[in-house]
Amino acid sequence: MILMISMLNRKSYDQRDGPAKLKCRLERLSGRPVRIMHYAAANPASVKAAEPKAIFITGSPDPWPSVRVKDLYGLDDLLHSTTIPVLAVCQGHQLIGHCFNRDLRKARLLPDEPMRRLRPGEPDTGAVYGHQGYYYAETFVEVKILRRDPILAGLPRRTVVRADHWCEIKKLPPGFIHLARSAECKCEMIRHETRPLYGVQFHAEEWQAPYLAGRRILLNFFRLAGALKS
Repeated sequence: MILMISMLNRKSYDQRDGPAKLKCRLERLSGRPVRIMHYAAANPASVKAAEPKAIFITGSPDPWPSVRVKDLYGLDDLLHSTTIPVLAVCQGHQLIGHCFNRDLRKARLLPDEPMRRLRPGEPDTGAVYGHQGYYYAETFVEVKILRRDPILAGLPRRTVVRADHWCEIKKLPPGFIHLARSAECKCEMIRHETRPLYGVQFHAEEWQAPYLAGRRILLNFFRLAGALKS
């Protein structure tokens, strides 16, 4: 079983909703059942009881200041201790930055960390999402692989992935390896030095021909986790 931890603030959804569609996509790709757990319910004990082979942490459009920090304590403990392979995307990736770059127990709220302000003449594509004046990546972007890793097997040094974000991790967390970057985002991909804990700013779960790198990354992740049904 693969555990999918949803970073959406809301806890309910239906079969037409994003979490359900992503669950089906991960199940089709891995051949394994996927269970959804809300981030506020995730902690070392609840995850151990679920007995997953792998953990996938989703993105979310919810701004960081809208997230109650106390609801993240259990997930923070999990990220600092688990040896179960983890792949966190977009906001899940930013969560790794928040958890390892600061002490969540001392934070009243978590800030959004935009990539940059718009340059003169750039279209304000983020305005529709409430991010006026800031650069918003909503396209396929080229990332440069800085260091080889099993999760990147079969990919060229420069590969194209799907981006949909305006924030980023500003500083590589201590104890992490920098795996990839893009022209606008420094920390596109990171990995813990000693544990299979990965963060990707882009959406590896989204791909379309001819840009299939995200699919390859997920297959590699499920394979290294022993979660890919043969």
